[in-house]
Amino acid sequence: MRRVLITLCLGLALAFAAPVSRAEAVPDYVKDFGWGMATLGTNIFYIPGKMLYATGGAIVGGLALGLTLGNLEAAQHIWSPTVGGTWVLTPEMMRGKKPILFSGESFEPRQ
Repeated sequence: MRRVLITLCLGLALAFAAPVSRAEAVPDYVKDFGWGMATLGTNIFYIPGKMLYATGGAIVGGLALGLTLGNLEAAQHIWSPTVGGTWVLTPEMMRGKKPILFSGESFEPRQ
């Protein structure tokens, strides 16, 4: 009988308690830690991929520079997208608040 009364009182107390959303229940430092860990885990694969892409672009751009007998614009059309862009992801990027640019901006020659 005593267990039934305790269970009933506890159930009523929980039923009439103010509802708390899940977002409010998780402290900010826990969310920040989660985003930091997600960013770290993603960077483990992202940075080596970006390095391979940039290295390939640097080599091909150098070849283009040589094959065009020193035409710097031809090389920069290759170097700008491959070597430029985002090298390290941040939690803001993972949340979608800042853009992730795997390829950099296209080269626009001065006129």
